Amino acid sequence: MNKGKLFQSTVVAALAGFIFGFDMVVISGADKPIQELWQTTPLFHGFFIMSMALWGTVIGSVFAGAPTEKYGRKKVLIWLGIMFIASAIGSALAQDPYTFSFFRLIGGIAIGVSSVAAPTYISEISNKNNRGKLVGMYQFNIVFGILIAYLSNYFLAGVGGANDWRWMLAVLLIPSIIYTLMTLGLPESPRWLFSVKNDEAGARENLAIVGVENIDQTIQEIKTAYEEEKAQGTIQLFTKHHSKIISIAFFVAFFNQASGINFLLYYAPRILEEAGFAKNNSLLSSISLGLMNLVFTFVGLWLIDRIGRKTLLIIGSFGYIISLSMVSYGFINHSAPEFMLSFLLLFIASHAIGQGAVIWVLISEIFPTQIRAKGQAFGASIHWIFAALITLVTPVFLDSENGIFKENPWPIFAFFTVMMALQLIWIIAKVPETKGVSLEELQKKLAE
Repeated sequence: MNKGKLFQSTVVAALAGFIFGFDMVVISGADKPIQELWQTTPLFHGFFIMSMALWGTVIGSVFAGAPTEKYGRKKVLIWLGIMFIASAIGSALAQDPYTFSFFRLIGGIAIGVSSVAAPTYISEISNKNNRGKLVGMYQFNIVFGILIAYLSNYFLAGVGGANDWRWMLAVLLIPSIIYTLMTLGLPESPRWLFSVKNDEAGARENLAIVGVENIDQTIQEIKTAYEEEKAQGTIQLFTKHHSKIISIAFFVAFFNQASGINFLLYYAPRILEEAGFAKNNSLLSSISLGLMNLVFTFVGLWLIDRIGRKTLLIIGSFGYIISLSMVSYGFINHSAPEFMLSFLLLFIASHAIGQGAVIWVLISEIFPTQIRAKGQAFGASIHWIFAALITLVTPVFLDSENGIFKENPWPIFAFFTVMMALQLIWIIAKVPETKGVSLEELQKKLAE
C-alpha cells in the first residue's frame, strides 16, 4: 500500500492553497503604498486594487467546473501554476494601476479555479476515514500562506523604500514555480477517470498508486453510485433532486464570508490602527492573527475526522458571536488596543477551528462524482462573490477621509455578530454530519 503517494499528492495539490492564502493577504502590505503612489480614489482603490483579485476568483470559480470535468483535475492544477507565475511577475513589475489590476485578476482567476480543482481532487483520492483532514490540508496551506504573507510584509517593510510593495508581491514567484513543477508528477483522480472518462483500468492503476487496499470493492461502489445517479437522470447539477446539497453549499459559503473573515484579513493593519495600535505595531499584530489562524487550523484538522464537521461549525459559531460582539463593544467604548486584539484573536481562532477547517471539506464531499467539480464551483463562486463584495465596499466604510464609519467601525462588527447568530441556527437545523462516510455512501444519504 502506497500511503506515501497519497500524502505526497495531497500536499502538492494543497500547495495551491498556500499560494491562495499568500496572494490574497500579501496585498494588505501594498494597500496604502499603492493608494498613495497612484493617488486613487477610495472607490477605485477598493474595486481595482484591493478587490480585483477577488473578482478574478469569482470568474475562476464560476467557470472552473467545466474544464475540471472535461480535462481532468491534474491538467487544471498544472495550468494554475502557470497562471500564478504570470500574476506574480506582472503585478510586481506593474507601472500603472490598470496593468497591476490585470495581473491581479489573472492570479485571482487561478485562485478561484484552485478552490474548485484542489479540494475536488483531494476528496477523490482520499477515503472516508481521512478525507476531512486531507482536504483540510488545503485550508491549512491557505492559513500558512496567510501567515507567511504577514511575515514577509513585515520583514520586507523598509527594504525597498517606495518599492517595498513590489518585493512583497514578487516573493509569490518562488512557491508558484515549485508548485507548478511538482504538479507534473500527480496521478489523475481515479474517480474522475472512472466516472467521467469511463477508464476503469486507469482508475484501478491510480487507486493502487494512492494506496487503496480493496480496489475491487471501491470500483464497485463508484460504479453503483454512478449507475444510480444516471438512472435517476440527475447527472445535471441544478435539479430538484440536488436542492438539499445545493442549499448546503450556498449557505456554508455565504456564512463563511458573512463572518467578516476576509474583511479582517485584507484590512488587518488598517483595522488594528483604528483599534489604537501604531503603524509598525499593527503590522506586527497582524502576524499574531496569522499565527493564531495557523495554530487553530491544526486543531480543526485534528478534530474534523474525530468529532465531525457539524460540531466544529457549532463551536466556531459560538466563538464568532462572543468575539465579534466584544470587538464591537470595544470600539464603542474605545477600549485598550490589547483588549481589542485579544478578541480579534479569538475571532480568528473560532474561524480556523470552525468554518475555516470545514468549508472546503464539506462542499467537496456532498456532491456526486459526476457533478462534484460543478458543485464545488457553485459553492466556491458563492464564497468568492461575497468575499469580493465585502472587500469592494470596505474602503467606503473605513476610508480615513470619507468613510461612513471613519470615526468608529463598531456597526460593521455588530452586523457580522448578527449574521453569525443566524449561522448557528442554520447549522443546528440543516447541516448533516458527513464524517466517517464514503463519498458513495454520502451520495445516498443526502439523496434521502
